[in-house]
Amino acid sequence: MPPARSPIPTPPGVRRSIPEDDPPDAPLSGAAAREVQPPVSFEQLDHINGAWNSWLFDRHDQRGLDINDTEARVLESLDTILSSQQSGAALVRRMPGLVPQLLQSLRSDSFSGAALSRTISSDVVLVAAVIRLANSSHQGAANAITSVEHAVILIGQEGLRQLITTVAFRPIIDVNSGFYTRRLAPRLWEHAERCAISARPLAAEMGIEPFDAFLAGLLHNVGLIVSLRLMDQMARGERRLGSDIFLAQLGRDTRRLACSIAREWHFPETVVQALSEQGEMRRGARMSPLGRLLKLTDYLGKVRLLVENELLDESNPELFAGLPPNAAQCYSALAASHEQAAPA
Repeated sequence: MPPARSPIPTPPGVRRSIPEDDPPDAPLSGAAAREVQPPVSFEQLDHINGAWNSWLFDRHDQRGLDINDTEARVLESLDTILSSQQSGAALVRRMPGLVPQLLQSLRSDSFSGAALSRTISSDVVLVAAVIRLANSSHQGAANAITSVEHAVILIGQEGLRQLITTVAFRPIIDVNSGFYTRRLAPRLWEHAERCAISARPLAAEMGIEPFDAFLAGLLHNVGLIVSLRLMDQMARGERRLGSDIFLAQLGRDTRRLACSIAREWHFPETVVQALSEQGEMRRGARMSPLGRLLKLTDYLGKVRLLVENELLDESNPELFAGLPPNAAQCYSALAASHEQAAPA
């Protein structure tokens, strides 16, 4: 993998004008229009999403508008989940009941470190993650940190919120995982985690709560990640997924699933709204500030990973043409986040 390059310069004419042939929902002009429109053009999204899906599904041809029997079964299974009373959060395999309880405790300014430590101690994965983070953050200390309560005090409230959410959504990949989980889950998780890390420092200047930006980035791929088990069950070892119409419907359904999981876990409505807005492709469509930030980090995150895997030429000016001024900062953060993202 090639080394991270220096930050891209902000290109001339970085803000994109509104296409005249497809006006927005209500007349807007100037800065007001630019602050509510999607930050990436339809053409850029279409190009990068095509390259991204080809990399994920290892597809070398475009199979048009037909779906095969395996793809139909996957979509039917997803539709059954979405239209039933089945819990979307239950599909996330790590402690679905514990995480909302912990995050609720961390929202309080008067949270109890001792009580939180007792709750964390009930899950060995969280215990290991908390102690590992505390020791890595305080390297050079005379004695290693072995107590959960001591680790909680050192990490602090904000660090714990980020750590707990990351551990909760990180996909589980084991010897029993099928082809699609083994192939796609690490790539989707790396993309989500790096988007979350890079979105956080950009949030405040856009009037967004930084942890909401982190949550949105982390949750962006969760619907697709949890659907990988369905793909493995239906494909039964065959690699027959990836047609255009299948991917379009899969994106729609897994986005709904991500929103459902976010609501079940009582995440902020701004996060749910931003997730739902990611399917909006109309020219001139309005988006929330968090929706715009998520769209930008999603697009640039895909660009960055494709570049790192030598599937895209970073010198192509069309990749960055018309993006908002904070695109250069975002892309630089994505490049730097390769070292910060924890292994899946």
